[in-house]
Amino acid sequence: MSTPFRAVAIDGPAASGKSTVAKRLADSLGLIMVNSGAMYRAVTWQILQEGVDPSDPAAVVTALTDMEIIGGVEDGLSTITINDRLLSEELRLPAVNQNVSKVAAVPEVRECLVAMQRAYLEDNDLVMEGRDIGSVVFPETPFKIYIDASEEVRAARRSKDGEADAVAARDQQDSQRKTSPLVIPDGATVIDSSDLTIEETVKATCQALLARGWED
Repeated sequence: MSTPFRAVAIDGPAASGKSTVAKRLADSLGLIMVNSGAMYRAVTWQILQEGVDPSDPAAVVTALTDMEIIGGVEDGLSTITINDRLLSEELRLPAVNQNVSKVAAVPEVRECLVAMQRAYLEDNDLVMEGRDIGSVVFPETPFKIYIDASEEVRAARRSKDGEADAVAARDQQDSQRKTSPLVIPDGATVIDSSDLTIEETVKATCQALLARGWED
């Protein structure tokens, strides 16, 4: 897509620290931060509210067509509203954690939400984090970062945050899905955050962006 605005794409597996890094980076650069995962979680939450089986792609697509999904921005952060309900804490519920990968694997869901994600770049420079930002949503951006961490470190982070979903299972689902699987995007700088603090990871990310020609 042709736009005068710039996208910083931050990808990585569950609990790699990419969401926190993306927010800190957006704050430091004065950009808006878009959490693409929140969009998939929102659709998953609504699917569950309606009693739809998230393992049934056809049923998911039928439910999707009846949803009014609106992406907004508040205080520099993306927001997601479904059927006039602004969602926040609901997105971290255990049932959403357990089923979001199934819903996110449905091609029609990804097509719908990728279009919404790209629309954010029409008006703003931004930082967007997710699992296919540099590979699918903004493949032409030169500002691609892939934040990783060992499975053990990520599992410990999940547990500390009170989320007990199996990291290995999420990795397998996200990496093996046919539509937009989790991959290291071509040309991305890989940063392993296993032994880094958030501050150190943000610093390494800023250095990578500067090396790629980012200018304020």
